[in-house]
Amino acid sequence: MIHSIPKKYNCLIVEDEPIAAEILENFISRDVQLHLVGKCADAVHASNLLNIHQVDLMFLDLNLPVIKGFEFLKKLKNPPFVIVTTAYHQYAVEGYELDVTDYLMKPIPYDRFLTATAKFKHLMEAEDALLEIADRDFIFFNSGKKQIKITLQDIYYIESLREYINVHTKTETFTFKMPISKVEENLSSKMFVRIHKSYIVSKSKIEIKSANMIQINGKKLPIGRTYKPSIEL
Repeated sequence: MIHSIPKKYNCLIVEDEPIAAEILENFISRDVQLHLVGKCADAVHASNLLNIHQVDLMFLDLNLPVIKGFEFLKKLKNPPFVIVTTAYHQYAVEGYELDVTDYLMKPIPYDRFLTATAKFKHLMEAEDALLEIADRDFIFFNSGKKQIKITLQDIYYIESLREYINVHTKTETFTFKMPISKVEENLSSKMFVRIHKSYIVSKSKIEIKSANMIQINGKKLPIGRTYKPSIEL
C-alpha cells in the first residue's frame, strides 16, 4: 500500500509570554504536519515574519505589547488562519466576528490544542480541494461538504473580500472561503481577466471599458494600476 506524504503547514507563534510560547512550540513539534517557521512576542516582528514566510496558521495572543492582537489582525490584508490564545474569555465574540479558526483559553490543554489544529486542517484541506475543473464549461467549488457547480458563462465577475470571494453570476452571488489567486489559477485567460487585486471579470460580460474602470452588469469596477499593462480585452 502506498501512503501519501502528509501535507506540511507553516505555523507562526505570536506570544509575549515565554512559557506559553514554549508550550505551543512543544505541542507543534509533536505534529508531523505542523512546521514552526517563527516565534515572536509582538505585532511588528510578526508582521515582518509574515512578509518573509508563507504562513498557513498563526497562533495569536491577544494581550500583546503596543498593538493588541485583534488590532494587528484587523490590519492584515491577507491573514493566515488564526487560532487565538488568551487568558481572557471576554474577547471570544470579537474573535468569531473576525473569523478566527478557534479560540484557546490559557493554560492550553493538549487535547484542546489538537481539536483546534484538527479544525484548521479540515479548513485547509477543504480549501485545497475547492477547485476542480470538470471541463471548460463549468467549475466546481467545494463549500463545506457540498460541491457547487457554476457554469463559467454565468459568471459576471469574482470579488475578493479578505479571505472570502463572492462569485457574482446571472442568478445569484455565491460566497466561498478561499483566496482570489486560487480561482485565477484555474480560470481560462481567454474567458477571464484579473483587473484589480480584488476583481476578476468575464471578458464577454464587459459593457463599458475606460482607462481606470470596467462596467459589468451595471456595476463599475476599478482597474488596478499594476494590472493595466497586462489587460488585453
